[in-house]
Amino acid sequence: MAKNALLEVQDLSVGYGGEPVCAPVTLGVQAGTALGVIGPNGAGKSTVLQTLVGLLPAIAGSVQFDGREVDERDAGFRRDVATVLDDDAFFPSLTGAEHLLLTARGHGVTAPDAVVEAEVEEFGLADRAHALPSALSSGQRRRLALAAAFVRPAKLLVLDEPERRLDAQMRRRLAARIAADVAEGLTVVFASHDAEFLSTVARRVLVVDDHACTLVSPKAAVAALHEG
Repeated sequence: MAKNALLEVQDLSVGYGGEPVCAPVTLGVQAGTALGVIGPNGAGKSTVLQTLVGLLPAIAGSVQFDGREVDERDAGFRRDVATVLDDDAFFPSLTGAEHLLLTARGHGVTAPDAVVEAEVEEFGLADRAHALPSALSSGQRRRLALAAAFVRPAKLLVLDEPERRLDAQMRRRLAARIAADVAEGLTVVFASHDAEFLSTVARRVLVVDDHACTLVSPKAAVAALHEG
């Protein structure tokens, strides 16, 4: 367990209907670092992430954020933790730009219009910002979901396969941006299948498995991805 960790996980068992989907997880994630999560499809990576942020109840064990038990209903927790776990978590009657503005204003962002405009440009959505989410392609919805996470402040950012449905250039830009934000103090937990993304962003990597969930170096994790 990392000393004075922002996110502390102890003997966490995750799953559905009381049946665990992987081995228990114990780890600590300090502020200003990035933890990657890898494992084969169906290993339980997404289930771990959803349990870390309180969207799924734990079967056993505990998760603490900033010294308190995780509670997704708590306003302070929602203020400090941003997630991209679902590409369709939008207000269906709002355009992409309106969704981003509502998110920014709801989190007290200074000069929200300028911040939203910058994120729309960053994620290549300028031509589609005023379309409803239902009119966007799956890749555009992915970029909109990512923009919504960056348009607001957060202490912890949790991402499920952030590289999914992004082209190679956007994947590299996103990885470089997250790495820069981590260097400035953001804490990130993310699942990924992309070796380049993982090596750019992660400082440590959790390998999710049926028998044991272990922490390894990014170099070892990339080697495991290539072998798999």
